[in-house]
Amino acid sequence: MAVTEQHRNEHASVAQKIPSAGWALASLSLATLLSSLGTSIASVGLPALMQAFDASFQQVQWVVIAYLLAITILIVSAGRLADMLGRRPLLLFGIALFTSASVLCGLSPALWLLIAARAVQGLGAALMMALTLALVAETVSKARTGSAMGLLGAMSAIGTTLGPSMGGLLIAALGWRSIFLVNVPLGILTFAMAWRALPTGNRTVRTGQAGFDGLGTGLLALALAAYALAMTLGRGSFGPINIGLLVAAGIGIFLFATAQRMAKNPLVELSAFRDLSLSTSLAMNLIVGTVMMATLVVAPFYLSRGLGLDAANVGLVLSTGPLVSALSALLAGRLADRFGAKRMMVAGLLGLATGTFLLSLAITTLGIVSYVVPITVTCFGYALFQTANNAAVMSSVGGGQRGVISGLLNLSRNLGLITGASVMGAIFAAASAGGREAIGQGMLTSAAAAGGMQVTFQTATALAVAALVLALVSARAAGRAAPEIP
Repeated sequence: MAVTEQHRNEHASVAQKIPSAGWALASLSLATLLSSLGTSIASVGLPALMQAFDASFQQVQWVVIAYLLAITILIVSAGRLADMLGRRPLLLFGIALFTSASVLCGLSPALWLLIAARAVQGLGAALMMALTLALVAETVSKARTGSAMGLLGAMSAIGTTLGPSMGGLLIAALGWRSIFLVNVPLGILTFAMAWRALPTGNRTVRTGQAGFDGLGTGLLALALAAYALAMTLGRGSFGPINIGLLVAAGIGIFLFATAQRMAKNPLVELSAFRDLSLSTSLAMNLIVGTVMMATLVVAPFYLSRGLGLDAANVGLVLSTGPLVSALSALLAGRLADRFGAKRMMVAGLLGLATGTFLLSLAITTLGIVSYVVPITVTCFGYALFQTANNAAVMSSVGGGQRGVISGLLNLSRNLGLITGASVMGAIFAAASAGGREAIGQGMLTSAAAAGGMQVTFQTATALAVAALVLALVSARAAGRAAPEIP
């Protein structure tokens, strides 16, 4: 009897230490929302920052660029560090860092300090973005991974959608500082929930193996910074500086790969890329990010110039895409769990290719319908692919590599977005009559906007089809063998 009572007490004690998967997932969802909100909410504040600091647009745009650069440069290193030291403490540190940097952003008396604080905020966001995906595998069962990924995807889309509208309201009511300070109560809530709910004891690298690859981290950071700056500076027009940065990025990647082969404890295990499923997933993620950026860069010009909508209606119609993505991501997770992630990846890319093809028709005589219907198809396909792709990769990753692989997934998406902003914008400008000068002077005609839209999304369709081919190859290979990434 005493033994039974003792066993019951021990079982109850253990049960109390096991966090609720629902609360853990809720904390990861809030962390995803925070990092996404940090990206989207700042853009709407640039005009107010120009006025507040008496600065040019080229100067204040670094408030956005610094945040994105920090995430892009540090996200893989953040994942590797978490694999070594434990994902829970690093995620908590990332949330605390993001929240503290938000305070500094909101109180900054000078533009240079605001930009520096945004870079620190980006470091916190890099930790959150890398570790939310990695921690899903430790909080939900494998059978529910797709649904969990769908929830995170929905929260990311909500953050992207909510940022501009919330930022506009906050600036109008309380001033530009409020768009950064609003993160503080959200950050405190997220930290408290994560502290209470996330599982402990998830350090995965054995003590004898521990050792951070400083050289590899530095080389990768320099290469990624060079590439991101090459795609960002000049706003799509390539000059000698951009070309030089691209060359530097190529040299940096070569040196990084060489250093990884020689390193005792490499930042990234290059052998992991021999797994066809992982390599194709990262490539598809980059391609899809490039394609989706076209909808953000090109669509506003088509809606305002091609369809003649005013600013209020342009904003309303543009919200269709993120809204569809948010709603679709939840359904996409369930579909991935039920029918398999590989099948849903193919289905998602088929939807993406169909949607971009319809956008490439750019039939202005149909009015708003010519945009809303295709973008709905496009964003549903995107949500389905993104959720299924994340679920497929993270469910097959071994414990010792979850952080760094999650970082690579986020990195490939970010590089796609950065590439798409530059390349798709340049294609649209080149395909529009009058080119960049007409766009810059607000003299783009309806016919020119439609022509640029058609060429841009013809390119996007070709890229989507290329990603679809990769998905079919990966699915066929997965049918023969499905090894776990070490």
